[in-house]
Amino acid sequence: MSKIVVVYHSGYGHTQKVAAAVAAGAGAQLLAIDAEGNLPEAGWDQLAAADAIIFGTPTYMGGPSWQFKKFADASSKAWFTRAWQDKVFGGFTNSASLNGDKQVSLIYLQTLASQHGGLWVSLGLLPSNSKAATRNDVNNLGGSVGLLVQSPADASVDEIPQGDLDTAKAYGQRVAAIAARLRA
Repeated sequence: MSKIVVVYHSGYGHTQKVAAAVAAGAGAQLLAIDAEGNLPEAGWDQLAAADAIIFGTPTYMGGPSWQFKKFADASSKAWFTRAWQDKVFGGFTNSASLNGDKQVSLIYLQTLASQHGGLWVSLGLLPSNSKAATRNDVNNLGGSVGLLVQSPADASVDEIPQGDLDTAKAYGQRVAAIAARLRA
């Protein structure tokens, strides 16, 4: 079985709930970036030992949170030594708007993985884009590069659309399946 880590920052708890759904699908460990943009003491070792790393961040003002960016900048030590070379990567983002420029955040995460020499896993799901589609359908937001989630600004953590959480779990399963296939 592959070792998978979901490393994420969550400002208000919504992205944390999504991270938990991704981790449940992937059989992954959760690794939170704190409010100051730091990992726990053993966090870097946990990432070094992982076969796959899934990045998660809210999208604020058209990009990842500053806390996630601080983590990304700190990953330059791993970059310099190629510590994450050929690891499997994936990523997700959450924002209050249906679009909210989430794609920019996903491209940032994909670029970060590529800089580390990683192998990016796309969402791999067709969009639910018929007239009959609802927010309870899988991939209702039509992502392809990675997982997109929408949490209205005035919604509690428990009000994230079920379709987004189901998509999160399916994405975790996909990353785990690809990591296992490459590990074999």
